[in-house]
Amino acid sequence: MSAQTTVGLTYDLKDDYRDSGLDPEIIAEFDSPETVDGIESALRYLGCRVVRIGHIQNLVQRLAAGERWDLVFNICEGLHGIAREAQVPALLEAYGIPCTFSDAAGMALMLDKGLTKLVLQNHGIPTAPFAVVRTTEDVAAVKLPFPLFAKPLAEGTGKGINAFSYIDTPDHLERACDHLLQKFQQPVLVETYLGGREFTVGMLGTGNRTRIIGIMEIAIHENGCANHYGYNNKTAWFDHIQYKLVQRHEETSLYKAIENMAIKTWQALDCRDAGRLDIRCDCAGNPFILEINPLAGLCPGFSDLVVLAGKAGMPYNALIRNIVAETAHRYNLKLPDQCYEAA
Repeated sequence: MSAQTTVGLTYDLKDDYRDSGLDPEIIAEFDSPETVDGIESALRYLGCRVVRIGHIQNLVQRLAAGERWDLVFNICEGLHGIAREAQVPALLEAYGIPCTFSDAAGMALMLDKGLTKLVLQNHGIPTAPFAVVRTTEDVAAVKLPFPLFAKPLAEGTGKGINAFSYIDTPDHLERACDHLLQKFQQPVLVETYLGGREFTVGMLGTGNRTRIIGIMEIAIHENGCANHYGYNNKTAWFDHIQYKLVQRHEETSLYKAIENMAIKTWQALDCRDAGRLDIRCDCAGNPFILEINPLAGLCPGFSDLVVLAGKAGMPYNALIRNIVAETAHRYNLKLPDQCYEAA
């Protein structure tokens, strides 16, 4: 890369879809102007030239017009299909343009929580027993003991998760699955409910460079929605959630167990650069992988990964620097001198 690295920035803004008539929960994963501004500011601080591209339609047009970039910092969530997070990485792969975060294959896999759990099981990584409900007729085939937990198969940001997701009767299971099938037009993941503590783990690196940023416990206040870290709790976490960094010296066994599980999971799924893992314990304190987020939110002062990194002593600009550095290492690209100075 040249002394002034040109970084394209791809993203989906909520504002671009507000007039489309979509339910606000459907576009919950899309970004705010504050996120795009924050990433651009951090990249400029690192000495990069930033070109705002926007959503995939803009990307297609600009590629067709012959525009190219040294690297694309991609946070596009996509709108259509279970493989929607893979669309921008796949397009950039086809043009041979380096891109942050996991590749198209990884993005497509990890948004499908059922397939991801099968891979985890194959690697001997603990994840709650589950069933995938594709039609209302499938509900009768679910033989897992109650209580259960139901959520859309391929969503993030807690979409489709609320107080109704905790299930303790067959009738409740049928009604919950019917509602989710109709609202999200995709299968439902039903899994054994884990009644213990919940954590999110910040990740950096790829392959043997994988390490954790830190482990953050998610504790729900009394005024929050109990039993889950869902859409309402996530979007109003200042009022509903207490985040606490787990300290290695205070809970050594738990910390090591979660750290080892997180790194093994990240490597098993070939995750890249940065992201988050969600982990929840059963009532006996045994940790299980809930899901993986290879395209974690980066809203300054708000998104889980950003909050976690800040609590771990990694400010926003340093987090973005680390992400870009990991991407550059994978592609053997030379970063601007400011990136190394910031390290």
